Amino acid sequence: MRAAQAGDGRAYSELLRALVAIVKETVRRRFGFLQPQDIDDLVQDVLLSVHTARATYDPTRPFLPWLMAIARNRMADSARRYVRRAAHEVPSEQAPETFSAEDTNMSAKGYGDAEALAQAMAKLPQGQRQAIELMKLREMSLKEAATATGTSVGALKVSVHRGIAALRKALRTTK
Repeated sequence: MRAAQAGDGRAYSELLRALVAIVKETVRRRFGFLQPQDIDDLVQDVLLSVHTARATYDPTRPFLPWLMAIARNRMADSARRYVRRAAHEVPSEQAPETFSAEDTNMSAKGYGDAEALAQAMAKLPQGQRQAIELMKLREMSLKEAATATGTSVGALKVSVHRGIAALRKALRTTK
């Protein structure tokens, strides 16, 4: 590291190659449950941090404690990210599958009776129908649809909510 700080590029390359094995073993011991690709990602994160902080290394002090402090901090950051991500994951009983044959894909069957939907849409009040057409069919944002209709965002939300409730009720009774 002293040579690398002095500008020796070859020494810096050799240092990084040597650090890969040390850091990988440290991460593997601490986080044995991680997949190999996740371990590699964490090792790269540590090496990037070493690269960023290399100017802070004091050559009069031992190198490994400096390195391990960086590795420990990166591993703690990674553990916090892992816990945050796991807290927001929703377990699923079975992952959806898709196949090339149309009869095996549920979405290939369509969304139901298009004619019944068109009739139910026609029975909606003008404001609700327009709100649903703009927001759901044309996929406009609330702000864009409010500008197009000349209504407030709040009024538009209410119209969409009421319109969808009316459509559900109308389509439920037609089956």
